[in-house]
Amino acid sequence: QADAKYKGNVKKADEEFYEILSTLAFLPNTPTLMNAGTPLGQLSACFVLPVEDDLRSIFHTLENAMLIHQSGGGTGFFFGKLRPKGDHVKSTQGAASGPLSFLTIYDKATEVIKQGGKRRGANMGIMPIDHPDIEEFINAKRKPGMLENFNVSVAVTDQFMNAVAKDQEFELVSPRNKKPAKKIKAKELWNQLIQAAWECGDPGIVFIDEINRKQPTPQVGIIESTNPCGEVPLLAYEPCNLGSINLAKMVKNGKIHWEKLKNTVRAATHFLDNVIDANKWPMPEIEAIAKANRKIGLGVMGWAECLARCG
Repeated sequence: QADAKYKGNVKKADEEFYEILSTLAFLPNTPTLMNAGTPLGQLSACFVLPVEDDLRSIFHTLENAMLIHQSGGGTGFFFGKLRPKGDHVKSTQGAASGPLSFLTIYDKATEVIKQGGKRRGANMGIMPIDHPDIEEFINAKRKPGMLENFNVSVAVTDQFMNAVAKDQEFELVSPRNKKPAKKIKAKELWNQLIQAAWECGDPGIVFIDEINRKQPTPQVGIIESTNPCGEVPLLAYEPCNLGSINLAKMVKNGKIHWEKLKNTVRAATHFLDNVIDANKWPMPEIEAIAKANRKIGLGVMGWAECLARCG
């Protein structure tokens, strides 16, 4: 029906989409499968939501995230703007509890929502390598039971990687006042990261400078986070509809059927673009940037089976 908006051939699109879905040549992400044609109508898999260094922003974002989880979507966050543990809080004259304390609250809320939601909510929590609390963040998931509803990743910069290569000291900087908090050997921090990743699979690494060099809309903003599994870097409030082409279905007589693959890629791209128009968005900020940038994520599955069928 989205094609009608662009004076496209609705019947042709209908047949094309039915063909790729019914033969399992292509499948969209779970929220599209679960929610299309229902009153909920939320069709996107993943969203990035902004977290500012302010109590209202932290809990407003948490509320939005839980509404997204309830509908079957996942969320990514950048926690690097939150002031470090022990930092001054002007309004109360107290000390800040630090980003990890709020990450823990987000994790617990996700745990609660999964009881009544469509499926378990997934999260990505990203921290920059130069945050004063980075060591605590790197080692957080080494404790059993910590952040079980989160994937966590460190946003690593070119500057840090150069410091590791040259075995230099690296400065950790407070996001509140941009003043240096302490210096640490870059290689020591790197080794902590490797050790934690080896022990428990987290944290991952996001090469954030490289992402921003290659991102398609630099004039709109800087990318700070990704979706829960890290395959799509997104701007604040940006959503993404994901879909997968089944490569096992792209083989004919032991060879890759290139014509079928080409046609499936085109039809799947058309389908995912239509999802943007058919979607019932959870909040106006998300709808605005979705329709402005129209990001889609088209991936592949069935690669091993495809190779087996090709001998």
